[in-house]
Amino acid sequence: MAAWIALLLAGAALLPAPLDRAADPAHAPNPAKAAWFLVWVQELVSHGTAWVWAVLALAVLVTVLPWLRRGPFEHAAWFRRGERTVAVATAGLVLAVIVLTVVGLYFRGEQWRFVAPF
Repeated sequence: MAAWIALLLAGAALLPAPLDRAADPAHAPNPAKAAWFLVWVQELVSHGTAWVWAVLALAVLVTVLPWLRRGPFEHAAWFRRGERTVAVATAGLVLAVIVLTVVGLYFRGEQWRFVAPF
């Protein structure tokens, strides 16, 4: 862990941050994309305002996932027999967020149209 932290600190010190120019409220970029970790929400909501409810439902589901397990805690394990539903739901949510993030970052261009990433 110490080596990983040292690597991260060295990377932060040596590699420039991919920052854009200073924000100007009078001239927003087109399209004004969210930060990379929230671009999946922007991608989902771009399909219609009703998808806001899907985002809220996902947030509630992720919040209550720890309480969906049954039985006493024995030991940590991946995909235990009694908790496969929760594990599959979590894996599905993570995969959906990753796919929406990749589409929002690399496949969206001017006016939020689909573009080739090359």
